[in-house]
Amino acid sequence: MPSTPATAPVRHLTRARDLADQRYSEPLTVDDLAAAAHLSRAHFSREFKRAFGESPYSYLLTRRLERAATLLRSTDWSVADICMRVGLTSVGSFTTSFTTAYGKSPTAYRASFPPAAELITIPGCMLRAYGRPVKGSTNGEDRAS
Repeated sequence: MPSTPATAPVRHLTRARDLADQRYSEPLTVDDLAAAAHLSRAHFSREFKRAFGESPYSYLLTRRLERAATLLRSTDWSVADICMRVGLTSVGSFTTSFTTAYGKSPTAYRASFPPAAELITIPGCMLRAYGRPVKGSTNGEDRAS
């Protein structure tokens, strides 16, 4: 069944939103998202905001900041490394945007959670394997009499 004229733009806008969700860590721009929706940049920006309640740039930035918050909670990577991994290029702008969105700087946000090392779960088989004494390290118990 062919799409009606009213549903076609929504499908294209959803395609652009999905692109932002999947490839947020790449250097995506609003122009890239508009191209994915097969719309001009200006028309795309208007339609995206009308459909999703925020501008395409704000949507992409929000996805990046959400991923950054997850990485701050779950890794020991530097703030600069996280900034780059989520597709942003300026640590200063990242810090400002993050502070606006979360009410704390990235460093303060991270400090409010347990260190990432405490989150690591070591499988029981590894604990048993590395918890065994090394042959020859006992007090002569392994030596033949």
